[in-house]
Amino acid sequence: MKSLTKIAYSLFICLGLLAGSIATTLAQNQTDHLKVVGIWQGALKVPGVELRIVFKISQQEDGALTAVIDSPDQGATDIPVSEVVFKNDSLRIESSLIRGVYKGQIQLDNNTIIGIWNQGGMSFPLELQRTDEAPTLNRPQEPQPPYPYLEEEVTVLNESAAIELAGTFTRPQSGDPFPAVILISGSGPQDRDETVFSHRPFLVLADHLTRQGIAVLRMDDRGVGKSTGNFATATSEDFASDVIAGIEYLKTRADVNSRQIGLIGHSEGGMIAPMVAVQSGDVAFIVLMAGTGLTGEEILYLQTELITRASGASEATIDKNREAQQRMFAIVKQEQDDSVATAMLETVLKDAIDQLSEEERNALGDIEAYLNAQIRQVISPWFRFFLTYDPIPAMMKVKCPVLAINGELDLQVPPKENLGAIEQALKASGNTKYTIKEFPKLNHLFQTAETGSPIEYAKIEETMSPEVLKFIGDWILAVLVKK
Repeated sequence: MKSLTKIAYSLFICLGLLAGSIATTLAQNQTDHLKVVGIWQGALKVPGVELRIVFKISQQEDGALTAVIDSPDQGATDIPVSEVVFKNDSLRIESSLIRGVYKGQIQLDNNTIIGIWNQGGMSFPLELQRTDEAPTLNRPQEPQPPYPYLEEEVTVLNESAAIELAGTFTRPQSGDPFPAVILISGSGPQDRDETVFSHRPFLVLADHLTRQGIAVLRMDDRGVGKSTGNFATATSEDFASDVIAGIEYLKTRADVNSRQIGLIGHSEGGMIAPMVAVQSGDVAFIVLMAGTGLTGEEILYLQTELITRASGASEATIDKNREAQQRMFAIVKQEQDDSVATAMLETVLKDAIDQLSEEERNALGDIEAYLNAQIRQVISPWFRFFLTYDPIPAMMKVKCPVLAINGELDLQVPPKENLGAIEQALKASGNTKYTIKEFPKLNHLFQTAETGSPIEYAKIEETMSPEVLKFIGDWILAVLVKK
């Protein structure tokens, strides 16, 4: 029998060997990790689209790996990663936020990883190449300070809604009082710059107009950025009241000509501008950028058809989408009780999903999550209002000068149908002070585009066509001369 001393010594030796083994393993892991630390870029080829994906992998002090994901073509950067594992030359990256997992094998050159990206129930081959730096989205039109004009952070009080709207006011350095415009953003929670896919259209537009001698007020939507309030419960009518609050604010400023306050609305903002012009006698002119001339329901039918077709969808799929939309919209219009509408909508959506091919069902990802998201959207206060709102009655009451413009390749607010309806309404109302213009080769954001598909928005470096910027500024100045 061994003595206690010998046993203790043997145990010490074993523990020492184990500790040494652990240290060696950790050191080996850290060395192995260096194979995969760095920036890796590849391209996902999905139907009708090619999307660049970038993994930025780094090693922490304790040797653990961490990463973030960029999707440059969607304007998304630094998407959090929940887990990074690299072992035996195999890499696994998971982002629970976007429900995506990448599994790949590093090649002998240590500069290539071949693997599969899984997201939402679908799988795509994704080969990664090591690169020195992540691609950046070039936005050459964004102005850089110092600006040749004054910029001021302001707060606008909407007393009726008991909320404060945070914004930026810009004006020329001298020569006041100035004509002024309020910029009204499109649908969805938007900041004061209407930031989308790393573009800041309202920043570019405000800069251009201010350099031309026009003061500009742009505000974060209620509940967005530094503005208070609840965006989720608001409708277009609520946003109209926020714009009216902006007008009242501008009227208090000594550096603003209160008789020369106009509105520029983009997309939904182009629907809101006429609503405000009818309610306020202080609106000198309105500019509708891809403004609507049809009901929301009509626009959604056209929009879905055009975008899905541009994405490569079959005509059969387009027809199925239209049928499902019609059934859903009928429920939303007829059933005001959210709980009853939810049950009915779930039945319609499940029936529509059952008719899809396996590939189409897989494209939806988590079916339950998809159903919930769709239903929440269509029974929201905003959607209920937008679906049935007809902009024509308000348009026919507008007496001030109107500029309505759109891009030939706009798939979200199709130009022919909407510009045509706007012009017809203005003509019928006897308003002769209007200009209607369709710009060739421009999309919904007024970028020079190839197809107009939303997937192009981030890839295009141009934020807004210089021709459009000049046209808007020149039109406003011409209108002000006539007043």
